[in-house]
Amino acid sequence: MDVLKKLQQLPQQEAKMPALFIGHGSPMNAVEENEFTRGWASMAAGIAKPKAILCVSAHWQTKGTAVTAMSQPRTIHDFYGFPQQLFDVQYNAPGSPETAAALQQLIKKAELHLDHDWGLDHGTWSVLKHIYPEADVPVLQLSLDYTKPAQWHYELAQELAQLRHKGVLVIGSGNIVHNLRTLNWHKPDEAFGWATEINEQVKQQILTGDPQPLIRYERFGEAASLAIPTPEHYLPLLYTLGLQQGQEQVQFLNDKLQLGSISMTSVRIG
Repeated sequence: MDVLKKLQQLPQQEAKMPALFIGHGSPMNAVEENEFTRGWASMAAGIAKPKAILCVSAHWQTKGTAVTAMSQPRTIHDFYGFPQQLFDVQYNAPGSPETAAALQQLIKKAELHLDHDWGLDHGTWSVLKHIYPEADVPVLQLSLDYTKPAQWHYELAQELAQLRHKGVLVIGSGNIVHNLRTLNWHKPDEAFGWATEINEQVKQQILTGDPQPLIRYERFGEAASLAIPTPEHYLPLLYTLGLQQGQEQVQFLNDKLQLGSISMTSVRIG
């Protein structure tokens, strides 16, 4: 049977999956229990266990678009200078080659490449370790094509919307505000004014239901150029917003800035 038909023939869920955006912050959150990790765990409370998870992480950028298609994705430790405890973490969730093949046919916006090399980077496993600690839900990652503009990414996300009705949980993992060059280690609990400005502006715009100003975030001015100096941590938010259908409930969690210029704000839609 055609794999796309298999996806389409999955039972329609009585209640569709929410769409999540998670501000993942430091990789150390993977091995800590704190207000942020508890917030992540609460995001999936009250929803049915997913049949699969598709994560769009800030840490997998490619030329073209790819999806992990191996049966057992490896845990990627894509960082350095952290304690050995963090490098020892393994998140041994299975993959789903069949779901990956179905996505290859579902997505029309891009020629989707089935990837057998990447795995799960810390934008995915550091978060899922707290949401699904048993690692018993199949996990796939969708890459970010760094050659494409924000509007293109939003439109690609819209093609994924039907997954919410099929028991697939789609997660964007990044940070609304992410500027590592301006981190304030001396006053970690104080946010720069421009960081607070953009974080609040983005939240208020999400509540309006109109994504276009968020897609054209550069027009927010100088504060945006500081808060979003490169797009890879911001774009996963657009994947979450692209899944929104009608006037769904929006909930903000972990709404706090760290080290002056990292927003931990997370969003649940639906």
